[in-house]
Amino acid sequence: GTGAIMAVPGHDQRDFEFATKYGLPIPRVVANSIGEASEPFGVGAESGEGVLVNSRFLDGMGVDEAKAEVIRRAQDEGWGEGKTVWRLRDWGVSRQRYWGTPIPFIHCEACGVVPASKDSLPITLPEDVDFQTPGNPLQRHEAWKRVDCPQCGAPAARETDTLDTFVDSSWYFLRFASQPADRPFDPAEVARWLPVEQYIGGVEHAILHLLYARFWTRALRRMGRLEVAEPFASLFTQGMVTHETYARRDPQDGRQSFFSPEDVERSSDRAVLKSDGFPVEIGRVVKMSKSKKNVVDPDTIVERHGADAVRWFMLSDSPPERDLPWSDAGIEGCARFVHRLWRLFGQFDDGAQGPEDKALVRKTHQTVAAVASDIEALGFNKAVARIYELTAAVEKSAPSPSRSRAILMLVQLVAPMMPHLAEEAWHRLGQDGLVADAAWPEVDPALLVEDEVTIAVQHMGKLRDTLSAPKGSSKDDLEALALASEKVQRSIDGATIRKVIVVPDRLVNIVT
Repeated sequence: GTGAIMAVPGHDQRDFEFATKYGLPIPRVVANSIGEASEPFGVGAESGEGVLVNSRFLDGMGVDEAKAEVIRRAQDEGWGEGKTVWRLRDWGVSRQRYWGTPIPFIHCEACGVVPASKDSLPITLPEDVDFQTPGNPLQRHEAWKRVDCPQCGAPAARETDTLDTFVDSSWYFLRFASQPADRPFDPAEVARWLPVEQYIGGVEHAILHLLYARFWTRALRRMGRLEVAEPFASLFTQGMVTHETYARRDPQDGRQSFFSPEDVERSSDRAVLKSDGFPVEIGRVVKMSKSKKNVVDPDTIVERHGADAVRWFMLSDSPPERDLPWSDAGIEGCARFVHRLWRLFGQFDDGAQGPEDKALVRKTHQTVAAVASDIEALGFNKAVARIYELTAAVEKSAPSPSRSRAILMLVQLVAPMMPHLAEEAWHRLGQDGLVADAAWPEVDPALLVEDEVTIAVQHMGKLRDTLSAPKGSSKDDLEALALASEKVQRSIDGATIRKVIVVPDRLVNIVT
């Protein structure tokens, strides 16, 4: 080879540590924008997306776009080409440990490695094992290990390695669907239940467990043991909970020492270690991990604010497929909302009098339908936002039967997210049984359709007012409504109206 090597210390942690240790320059080649080309690094490499900087003809391009441009130039100029390299390797499924499925093979000096006889299956692990001595306890268990060869009958030994648990997770869903006593699964029963409609798991599953599970499913189908082609119909990958890091770097060897958030006192622009009062470096917001000690103890937070507030924060602050930056202020805000709901639930009056609040009834039914749809689509943050809106609407409304029904429905809406608060409120409001067992509130389809729309009124293309109008109003009615607006009259200020543009149910634009 040429002896050339590639190193990108600004965006690869191992290269970053090497460059730091030996005092090598660490140029930035990826930034949020061109204007941040000289932005200094924090306590580690940055691996996020952005645009290329300090990279000559690639400056301003996204990472994927820059890769494609380099490949294009290489191919056009004849000195290289783009190639996809597959990193598939044989899967080593054996492990030198006790916990795992025994591998049903026998080692015989005369016959070699032979499969165990069918009548000896399933092979079970011994229970009288010694875990105090280092090494594989099965290798030392002579009574379990020593057997006769199933082919020649001579003394032989069991395989003492066990199967990796990834093997078990590669087909457990088949066994969940079918549990016959005499075989692993019944293909007809499996075909009735599979594929799994929704799989929820971390992104790390996609490159190991899910890949292996699909291999097994496809292989079993090719062998005629299974009718199902794909094990999982849909994958939803949830985000990670993240937190900024706090660290100090050893001036001698450049090594970082990380500190827990509980040991750090944080202000708006700096952080100090509580034990000595000296500053620590505030790092990037990354996935919580033991190695970086940026982990928040959930027990402490639950004890302080309650489990419902923590659940509400986890669901409300971002879509579930995105990473969630941990925020103490966010948790405190959610705890305040829990108390706010409790006060509102305390205003329930089963015998409330007063005129029906048609607007609140419509808002309640629309919210119930929308929250149900959001939960089905895993859009929990959207459901939370709608509950905030309904809560505000109920708080502003006057006592009435409509308000009491809305409060009761609100208890049911928050039950999946705040089960403890909801169950307590359900009981206090005189309802039977558990709210978890109650049917989801029914909605009136007629109330899901808006009978009023908001009309934007513009003068020369600039917004001057917003007005409510019956849905389906004629152009003449909308024009008259817009021209009657005091804000519009002030904007026109006596000028001659040359044209009025009306977009039904949406907009009126007055041209002078």
